[in-house]
Amino acid sequence: MMQQLSLLANNPLFFSTLVGIIGLLVGSFLNVVIYRLPIMMQRSWRKECSDYLQLSYETPNDEPFNLAVPLSRCPQCSTPIQAHQNIPVFSYLILGGKCANCRTGISIRYPIVEATTAVMSVVVAYHFGYSTQTAFALLLTWALIALSFIDIDHQLLPDSITLPVLWLGLLISLFSVYTDAHASIIGAAAGYLLLWSVYHLFKLITGKEGMGYGDFKLLALFGAWLGWQYLPLIVLLSSLVGAIVGISMIILAKQDHTKPIPFGPYLAVAGWIALLWGDQINQLYLSASGL
Repeated sequence: MMQQLSLLANNPLFFSTLVGIIGLLVGSFLNVVIYRLPIMMQRSWRKECSDYLQLSYETPNDEPFNLAVPLSRCPQCSTPIQAHQNIPVFSYLILGGKCANCRTGISIRYPIVEATTAVMSVVVAYHFGYSTQTAFALLLTWALIALSFIDIDHQLLPDSITLPVLWLGLLISLFSVYTDAHASIIGAAAGYLLLWSVYHLFKLITGKEGMGYGDFKLLALFGAWLGWQYLPLIVLLSSLVGAIVGISMIILAKQDHTKPIPFGPYLAVAGWIALLWGDQINQLYLSASGL
C-alpha cells in the first residue's frame, strides 16, 4: 500500500492519469444525476402536494425511480444498456452515437459531460498535486458540473447538492484546507446576503425576479470554501462571462431576450476558476492597479 501511495505522490503523470480515469467514471454517474434528480424532485413535490390536498398519487409506471434504479436503458426501445456499452466516451464512439438495438440517436451531451468531468478532474489533480486539497477540489468540481447542467436544463440548483457541499466547505475550513473558519463563516453569510440584496433591489426597481434563491446558496457555498476574500472576484467573473454569453446567444442564436438565462453555470465556472487560480488573479489585479 505504501508503495502505491508513494507512486501517486511522486509521479504526477500517473496520478493525473488515474484521476482522469476516475473522472470519466464519475462523469458517467453525473449523467444519471443530471437526468434523474430533477425528475425525482418533481415527483416528490407532486406527492407532497397530493398529500396536502388529500389526493391519491401514483408513481408514474408504478416502479421505483432513483439514482440506482431502474438500470440505464434506451429511452426509445427500453433495451437495457449492457456494461460493455456503458464505457464512458468510448462506447459512444464505438456505437456511433446510436442505440445498439434500435439505432436511435443518443445525445452527444452524455460523452461531453463525461469528457468534461475527466478533463476538469485532471486539471485539478495537476494543479494541487497529490494532496488533501485535490480530494476536496474534485468533490466540489463534480458537484459544480452536476449543478450547472441541471440549471441549464431546468433553471434549478437542487438543495440536495448545494447544501451538503456548502456545509462540507464550512467543515473543512476548521482544518484550513483552503481558508480558515473565520473567513469561511463570513464568506458563507456574505455570499448569500450579497445576491439576496441584489435580488430584492432588482425586484424593487423592476418588479421582476432577476435570479433564484439557488444562486444565493451557490455563492454562499463558494464563500464557505474559499473565504469572503474571493467573493468580489467570483461575482465579477460570473457577471462578465454571463454578459458575454447572454449577448452572444441573443445576437448569434437569435434567442428571445425575455427568456430567462440560468446564472448558476456562470457562478460555477467563476468559482472553479477562483478555486484554482484565484490567488494569481487577485495578485495580478493588485499589481495592475498599483495597490
